[in-house]
Amino acid sequence: MGQIISFMHISLDGFVAGPKGEMDWIKVDEEIFDYVGERISEGDTALYGRVTYEMMENYWPTAADKPTASKHDIEHSKWYSKVRKVVLSKTMNEAGLTNTKIISDKLADSINEIKQQTGQDILLFGSPTATHSLMQQNLIDGYWLFVNPIILGRGIPLFEGIKDKTKLKLLNTKQFASGVTELNYIVKA
Repeated sequence: MGQIISFMHISLDGFVAGPKGEMDWIKVDEEIFDYVGERISEGDTALYGRVTYEMMENYWPTAADKPTASKHDIEHSKWYSKVRKVVLSKTMNEAGLTNTKIISDKLADSINEIKQQTGQDILLFGSPTATHSLMQQNLIDGYWLFVNPIILGRGIPLFEGIKDKTKLKLLNTKQFASGVTELNYIVKA
């Protein structure tokens, strides 16, 4: 049975993107790529909102084929091609998509059905709107946050529309040379 783990870069003041969706403030380097690559290899399902999925689809299927492909590009492209993809979207359909399931309604029922299937963690990448929808229905089991050393002041918050307290248990932390700090939480029952 899989758990949904939300993977997000976040500013110190709790934003996942700037006011217009900007993510140019996110620090990534080989150290973070290597660390994330090891962890995501434990997941066999990736969960996205439509916008993030379209960004991923436009890059990862062919990223390893580019002459300038980095080690990270090659590894993540290989993982992306194998992983089951689930997309939350009211406008997309599954026609012509490979290894991809679209959820357009009955969010809680559909997500719980996926969680019951045999498999590993279900990794929710980016996708603030999808994350907010899942949070509001208490469907996220853990948060894997990469706190970037920046205060944005405004933008798209990670925690939005939360009605009830959600207690978390810190599993571990990791400091990176770039100043990014990883915080790994699970939701307490």
